[in-house]
Amino acid sequence: MTGVPAFGSAAPAPLRIGNASGFYGDRFDAFREMLTGGPLDVLTGDYLAELTMLILGRDRMKDPARGYARTFLRQLEEGLGLALERGVRIVSNAGGLNPAGLADAVRELAARLGLSVRVAHVEGDDLRERAVAAGWGDGVLTANAYLGGAGIAACLRAGADVVVTGRVTDAALVTGPAAAHFGWAPDDWDALAGAMVAGHVLECGAQATGGNYAFFREHDVRHPGFPLAEIHADGSAVITKHPGTGGAVTVGTVTAQLLYETAGPRYLGPDVTARLDTVRLAQDGPDRVRIEQVRGEAPPPDLKVGITRLGGWRNEVGFVLTGLDIEAKADLVRAQMDAAFERAGRCPAEVRWTLARTDHPDAAVQEEAGALLRLVVRDGDPEAVGRVVSGAAVELGLAGYPGFHLTAPPGKGAPYGVFQAEYVAAGSVRHTAVLPCGARVELQPAPSGRERLEPPAETGVPGARRLSGARSESPAGPGLPQPLPERDSLPGALSVRESLREPLLEPSPVRDSLREGPGELPRVRESLREPSPGSVSLPEPLPEGPCRRAPLGLVAGAR
Repeated sequence: MTGVPAFGSAAPAPLRIGNASGFYGDRFDAFREMLTGGPLDVLTGDYLAELTMLILGRDRMKDPARGYARTFLRQLEEGLGLALERGVRIVSNAGGLNPAGLADAVRELAARLGLSVRVAHVEGDDLRERAVAAGWGDGVLTANAYLGGAGIAACLRAGADVVVTGRVTDAALVTGPAAAHFGWAPDDWDALAGAMVAGHVLECGAQATGGNYAFFREHDVRHPGFPLAEIHADGSAVITKHPGTGGAVTVGTVTAQLLYETAGPRYLGPDVTARLDTVRLAQDGPDRVRIEQVRGEAPPPDLKVGITRLGGWRNEVGFVLTGLDIEAKADLVRAQMDAAFERAGRCPAEVRWTLARTDHPDAAVQEEAGALLRLVVRDGDPEAVGRVVSGAAVELGLAGYPGFHLTAPPGKGAPYGVFQAEYVAAGSVRHTAVLPCGARVELQPAPSGRERLEPPAETGVPGARRLSGARSESPAGPGLPQPLPERDSLPGALSVRESLREPLLEPSPVRDSLREGPGELPRVRESLREPSPGSVSLPEPLPEGPCRRAPLGLVAGAR
């Protein structure tokens, strides 16, 4: 056991920071596993994604006292006493849209458990009141700036045992404790950049220890442990995990996570800009990877603001097509549904069909015999995507193609959300640390000190084509689209296997033959019906780029 870290001491020892959550709904037991599995100084939990903010926004609409990740409280109920006993500080962004409310709930929980705990929180990221004046559009549900780790550092220096935040960058959960522990100045760019890179590796939990790993067959990843970082005073770190836990920590697993959601050699953040082309990775023993020589530059002057709103209503129906004449059966379904919309006098504003040729000839089991025809509709009116769609699909049961069946009974329409990013001057955001004593400390934005380092070197390796207009999910600051990181931009990293280097497809409203082999039918076909005359254009749920689409309300395993 390392004991209570002496935040701000003259010659502090390396800081052991663990992660117990990569998203809202991640492994519930990880919190306890990290506390009992070995020594730690700080335990972090990342609960926020863009979709999560949308879901928390709907929670807040129902009850203004909510808006935070309630799973965190249940985990804390099991682990708070153990953390206090072992001197482990807890830092989490589970506060979501209501960090003050979560801080109060933690105090109430501690009182109920008979524990004396010093709780602090960070706020100031909520910019919803600016939405109209800033021209961010109507119906804004959430608008949150991505803050850095300075507020977390202030809370820890004031003696907090638990720090909860609203929207901060994922890496801030590590840069904040590291800056507090080592007493780094706001312009210690290299040290901060090293901690930022370590934080980026930790932020997605088991994704750094073999989860979601392309070469998963090389390791036992049935139950990967969660990662931790041993951070040193110069910002270098060793990524590892508790002894005896599953998964693996290798240069390959760390590289895979390091390249996740990055675009180009400059990784922008509100604390620092990390130069990914300076990172050096080396195996430092079994399940230990050293990260060193990371250089940093001043952060951009602006902060990214993540904005969510309700975009409209959607519904979907999955038709299973088996046997012969798959294409003709798909055409029949489309024609019958179009006719049903016309008879009802109401067609959804957007009608999108996708035919996936998942069927196999002479299939051994039923599941391999069917192609999937997926209908997705969207409209601003829930009635236009409700019974009009589900009823029309069900009524084809005895009047449609031979072998008619659906993947699931269709239901009512569901709301979907829209995400967009804007930028504001860092100095215009009131980044505030509310200390355990109740004092409020407003943090200044990071200084714009050192000139930029030398430009990134050309690698000579051709990059993959990017989706048109795609940008990185950088947490702060505007930037031009840059190519994806080259496979050898991180010296010492595993090379990307040539079999994985496939060009990215340009987006198109109608895509045919996305996957087509010699002499084969197109395996996937997508078509978008032209909007009805006079219909209103609907907002896309997510911008182009490295984002994932998901219906509102779908967070796997969230409790």
